[in-house]
Amino acid sequence: MNPAVTHPARNIMVLYTGGTIGMQASANGLAPASGFEQRMREQLAGQSTLASWQFQELAPLIDSANMTPLYWQRLRTAIIDAVQVHGCDAVLVLHGTDTLAYSAAAMGFQLIGLAVPVLFTGSMLPAGVADSDAWENLGGSLQALTDGVAQGVQLYFHGELLAPSRCAKVRSYGRHPFATLKRFGGAAHAEPLPAQLDYRQPKALANVTVLPLVPGIAAQLLDALIDSGIQGLILECFGSGTGPSDNPAFLASLERAQQRGIVVVALTQCHEGGVELDIYEAGSRLRQAGVLSGGGMTREAAFGKLQLLLGAGLPTQDVRRWVELDLIGELR
Repeated sequence: MNPAVTHPARNIMVLYTGGTIGMQASANGLAPASGFEQRMREQLAGQSTLASWQFQELAPLIDSANMTPLYWQRLRTAIIDAVQVHGCDAVLVLHGTDTLAYSAAAMGFQLIGLAVPVLFTGSMLPAGVADSDAWENLGGSLQALTDGVAQGVQLYFHGELLAPSRCAKVRSYGRHPFATLKRFGGAAHAEPLPAQLDYRQPKALANVTVLPLVPGIAAQLLDALIDSGIQGLILECFGSGTGPSDNPAFLASLERAQQRGIVVVALTQCHEGGVELDIYEAGSRLRQAGVLSGGGMTREAAFGKLQLLLGAGLPTQDVRRWVELDLIGELR
């Protein structure tokens, strides 16, 4: 199926994970709360332009600050079941905004080949409070799916569709918390993809972490991560992908990571641009130590991509190859 083709949805599954959109006051502040389906039905009653929808509350409901890759596995299963078991032709995920871009990016990779649209939305203020964006985002998402959205995973916020492989949460306030980052693209699109990456194939949990570089960073910190059992490391570098090239201990640690089969991917800390490891000696030394270029990938996309590639059980050399090729638009 052509991913650009849109089809109006007739039966939408709404998956509620928690998040600000349905939170209510508790003794310790706002907390996720059950009962959102009834509030949603009351709010949307009489809106005849919307497709039929059904509702499923995932357990446990969480503040998205508590999101984990394990929860992503449950979410992935719920999305697939919505299509294959409940006969839905579109899925809407209600999610807290703090890690929404991470989850949407992860599902973009985890659901490769699923021929339905999946939208993620949420709100910056709970439904029902003054000036909340909850109902406009929820109603707008349902209307967008009803009108027709291309297959694949996207974010919907304040009337805008965003590709999760290219965006991030850039504001902690207001109606426009997400933005598409201006990152370099141009990587070759990977075709055909390995069968292990198809959404029908089970995926294991992968141990991936992120290390931002700072001036004077010690090799001991990198060594501690290497010895912790990680399988993948996202190294957030300076500029176009530079690091402490005059620190032999740090470079030796990177080489040790490669020898252990740990996949190390360099990203830029900059808001715009991307990694080009061969421009400066301080970048080429990282390449010589086994570090891969993440190009213009966002942290969210790189984290989700490594979860997929490492969780699919591919040989390390194949994982290293696919990291630098475009799968879902993360390197375009």
